Amino acid sequence: MTSAALRTHGLCKQFGGITATQDVSITIARGARHALIGPNGAGKTTLVNLLTGVLPPSAGRIELEGEDITEMPAHRRVRRGLVRTFQINQLFAAFTPIETISLVIAQREGQGADFFRPLCRHAEAIDEAIALLERFHLAADMDVRTSMLPYGKRRLLEIAIAVASRPRVLLLDEPVAGVPVGESKEILDTLAALPSDVSVLLIEHDMDLVFRFATRMSVLVNGALFVEGTTDEIAHNPEVKAVYLGEASHA
Repeated sequence: MTSAALRTHGLCKQFGGITATQDVSITIARGARHALIGPNGAGKTTLVNLLTGVLPPSAGRIELEGEDITEMPAHRRVRRGLVRTFQINQLFAAFTPIETISLVIAQREGQGADFFRPLCRHAEAIDEAIALLERFHLAADMDVRTSMLPYGKRRLLEIAIAVASRPRVLLLDEPVAGVPVGESKEILDTLAALPSDVSVLLIEHDMDLVFRFATRMSVLVNGALFVEGTTDEIAHNPEVKAVYLGEASHA
């Protein structure tokens, strides 16, 4: 069995005469804490959209745990365990966290169609949802309407939804973006406590978070893989400092 959770081979994406992603080959190891960084316009969003099936590649191949998923629709990739927080960030404003997570679990188990029957029929889903909300520091807010939650709590709920889907590979798209500093610690603690068997690809501009969370990093510049290595190697790479880290530290 392959040791790679997610792998790309020569991934390219062209929009007319514009090449957004150029021959990108990256490997996300099983259980990895891997960060994808780069300047604005580097192609990070395009690459993530290719990985998740939002966009079809112009060339190249994508493998999920050794299986070619290049032509697989986005919803089937989610079912196979490739989950992205950005794809499920449209929360139901009128739902509470317990209702939201219970619904996700019911859908995962193929019971979504009759979820709105009496809740007592979904006791197992509710028990699992409560345990998940406790893990994500949301137990005290489980009965609060999502629209009333602070923004940081909503970001936590988004990550909890992703984890409730039981991902094998989790793509975290800027999880602390827009979150006030005072609310970000819970998110950092939650990321640190993610299951070790879930491989994580973090897309993030906050270098403090990246260096605290990731053990390996890929740097994109102008749509191409500029350099890849451990966090220590990237931190001390003079070319990366010149093209990105210096800019990010002043962002």
